[in-house]
Parts: sequence; structure tokens; C-alpha cells
Amino acid sequence: MLHLNAILHPTDFSGHSKYAFRLACSLARDHDARLIVLHVVTTLGAELVPVGEAATHLQPEGYRHILWDDLKRVQSADPTVSVDHRLVEGDPVAEILRVAKESACDMIVLGTHGRTGLERLLMGSVAEQVVRKAPCPVLTVKAPQSFSG
Repeated sequence: MLHLNAILHPTDFSGHSKYAFRLACSLARDHDARLIVLHVVTTLGAELVPVGEAATHLQPEGYRHILWDDLKRVQSADPTVSVDHRLVEGDPVAEILRVAKESACDMIVLGTHGRTGLERLLMGSVAEQVVRKAPCPVLTVKAPQSFSG
């Protein structure tokens, strides 16, 4: 049987991530595991741009504060599941893999947008790269069409 002590859930605050978070919470509850919720901000020059969102014109510190507030709102509906929030800067794939390894995560639960064809070729797939390189099992979750977040 798979024993989970720590679960990593990278989020971009999308509906797909919200759906995957619900599954990560269920797994954390069922296995009495700690849940780490991670948001990675990429750095482009002087501006910070969140993965999966449009650029903003806020100053970096103000923008970090807004992201931190958004991240803190990601909480389990089950009070027995404790959530550790992390906000880091860098390449999303590299940071997800680094946090998974440093935190000795037993599983990564990651939402996927399910892009295919040219869109995937142009945008790349964080989920696909994480699956290939992760130090632990990765559960990719695609939200059903009917999920509204």
C-alpha cells in the first residue's frame, strides 16, 4: 500500500488547480499526510508574471503581497487537513521538483489544462515535464467540463 507523509500541490489558481486541490485534500485526509500548496512566480526582467495569468503592472513587492494573500486563501474544507503554503520565484518545473525533493514529498497532485497539438507545443506542459522528472509519483488531474471551481 502506498504510504503518503507529504503531498505537494502546485497551483496556478486556475479551475483545474482548484479541482486537483480538492483531490489532494482528500488524499492528505485519508493518509494523514501534510499538504504543501506551492505557487511559482516566474521572473521576467523587473516584472513578475504568474504562471497561467496575464502580466500585471504592480510593483514586485505589492504583487508578491497579492499572490501571498491569494495563496493563503487556498484552504481545505476539512479542518483536519493542515496546509503549508509556499510562494517561490523561478522556473515552474524546476521549483516544483526542488520543493518536492527538499520536502520529501511522496506524491505531487497537479492540475492539468489538457492542452494538445500546437497549443501544447507552443506553451509547453509543466505537468508533462514534472511527470517525467519528479522524484515521486505524480497524479495529474483534469477538471471535468462541468466543474466551476
